[in-house]
Amino acid sequence: MTTDLLDIRAIEQSLVTLNYRLTSRALDLWQGNKSGLSDRSVYDDVGDNLNPSTIARVRKAPIPKKEAERVFHGLLGHYFQYRLFPYENELFTWMKGAAAHVDGEKIYFKDILSWCQKRSDLEKRRTLEKETTSLCKFLKPFALSFWEYLLELLKDEFAYPGYAAYCKDKKHVDYDAYVPKLHTILEQTETLYFEAMELWTQRSLGLPLSELNRFDGVYLLGLGEFDPLFPSDISLEEQLDFFDQWGIRVKDMPGIHLHIDHSPDKGAQAMSFALRIPDEIHLVMNPQGGWIDLETLFHEMGHTLSHALTSAELSFAEKDFFTSNTLTETHAFLLQNMCFSPVFLERALSLSPAAIEEITFFKALKDLSVFRRYVSKFLAEYEMFDKNDIGDGNTYARLLKKYTGFSYRPETQLFDLAPEFYALDYVISWIAEATMEKWLVQTLGDDWMFKPEAGKIMKDWWQCGNRYELDEFFAVKGIGVIDSADIVNRWRRNIGGKNSRAG
Repeated sequence: MTTDLLDIRAIEQSLVTLNYRLTSRALDLWQGNKSGLSDRSVYDDVGDNLNPSTIARVRKAPIPKKEAERVFHGLLGHYFQYRLFPYENELFTWMKGAAAHVDGEKIYFKDILSWCQKRSDLEKRRTLEKETTSLCKFLKPFALSFWEYLLELLKDEFAYPGYAAYCKDKKHVDYDAYVPKLHTILEQTETLYFEAMELWTQRSLGLPLSELNRFDGVYLLGLGEFDPLFPSDISLEEQLDFFDQWGIRVKDMPGIHLHIDHSPDKGAQAMSFALRIPDEIHLVMNPQGGWIDLETLFHEMGHTLSHALTSAELSFAEKDFFTSNTLTETHAFLLQNMCFSPVFLERALSLSPAAIEEITFFKALKDLSVFRRYVSKFLAEYEMFDKNDIGDGNTYARLLKKYTGFSYRPETQLFDLAPEFYALDYVISWIAEATMEKWLVQTLGDDWMFKPEAGKIMKDWWQCGNRYELDEFFAVKGIGVIDSADIVNRWRRNIGGKNSRAG
């Protein structure tokens, strides 16, 4: 028995409804407006299709293959969400109240990043490491049960031989092929990275990189020591005026909702929530001040604008049911990198040549460090799932230390684990962004972002929504083949030969 066309359209509409409800719930949670506990009632009137037999039949529906695959994985994702509610709620309940105690201050999980970046010192970060290690040991059984049940569902109900097979089926990524490619990039940048990072840690913290932990890395890579160079008289709202020259008046767009005021209820991590593409997109961030806000704002605007300027004429499958986030992440990294280019820093922020040279060097070094962290995370996660030993964090700790220099505790692995190898999505998108930026520079010049033609190009790219997969998008738009040499060459230009700045 196959699913007829009428059934598919009804299923697609139910997916749109479910996406809206679950994303709305996540939005409320991110803003601190709700307890965050999952409620299965969101499925009450649309959950009839959430069963293995219906989900399997969707793939055989008489519709284009890409549409069938996207609807299939949309349904499958909601099915997993539904089945995993009890495990998710239990883990969230315990995590919400978990806090590290540092010098009489309670540091909740959601506040660790901002606390490290803005309010910590070396001794306090040592205490934080001990506290979080103990917390993660206590919370590990709850996190582990969530993943173990998911793997059980994948195998027993949908015949996936492993987690990588499921992710490959959904995202069409050859994970085995990426492993040697990533090792090559790590080798190409190893000396460049470790020489510069060693000088930076000695200069800023007075300690060798070998004695620093992940929280010291969070502090350094927040670029807080360079905040005195940041023009504090420019508000976040004023920074959004940059897009006016592209014919995009962000603050006047009815589909964009900005939640960029500071609140103690919000977490530190910014997020763009696409409730209904292109009609309702929310950007949530909790500003902390300085360079981290500029970077965060423009990254999230890449997501927000690429969703808000998607053509409303596209089908649900072309704009709402994408199975990979690499294209929207590429747009996000493009804007994030753009606002740290020398031309932008000079024209938009009026920085001096000396300040521009300093911030571009350390931003490039930060990017290389974060990139190597993402690569390490993926390699560790891929090995962990391949060995079917998700409870063992030793590989994670070993690889993160080897490739970033900062030490990581094995006990924290499950709490640094994003679903579906998202760390690799970031890596792929960042590589793609470098190729995209090279094309823009070759086409419009180093000051491409200040030219009206750039706005026309961006609008053309963004109106495609999620119609194309990443490689397909580059081919259709004539950008070229994604080449890792582009990002490696950028790091070599911005870091190589300038290591004296780090010391």
